[in-house]
Amino acid sequence: MSKTNDFVFIVIKIVAWIIFVGLCIEAGALLLNFIFSIFKPEMIKNLYNKLDLSQLYAKSEFGFYAMYSFVLILGMLKAILFYVVIELTLKLKLEKPFSDTVSKLISKMSYYTFSIGILGFIARSVAKKLTIRGFEVDQLAQFWPDSEAFILMAAIIFVIAVIFKRGIELQNENDLTV
Repeated sequence: MSKTNDFVFIVIKIVAWIIFVGLCIEAGALLLNFIFSIFKPEMIKNLYNKLDLSQLYAKSEFGFYAMYSFVLILGMLKAILFYVVIELTLKLKLEKPFSDTVSKLISKMSYYTFSIGILGFIARSVAKKLTIRGFEVDQLAQFWPDSEAFILMAAIIFVIAVIFKRGIELQNENDLTV
């Protein structure tokens, strides 16, 4: 293996860790604010990232909690996805990449990515319906991922997982014949 590949793989690990830490901070802040909003609803206007959802809360507590739950779950799923990516970078050995562990982690990545895409699509649809009914939820648009891109990415990752499974089968057959 070349030194360039080693360097690129190290950079990928570092970037994955940075993104994971950022997503954990965001998910933690969102969770803390969600819990805080339950016990002190008057502080909703001062939520994380300058989200002022006090009008939504005043009009519909259920709408507020539903939309904030979408934001919270999506934030947590993204953090979990990058935790799996970090696990993958730690378990993947470039000398012998085809292993059951790596295959399972890649499959997990596809499932989490698909979940983010589907949940983001549902959240965006609910937000549109709330907007039609006169609720102000435009501020939450920054939290809705590009669901179509996540679904497509999940399909690509799933195909890679299937290829890895087949690679493991071929590697095991090759080990048996030698």
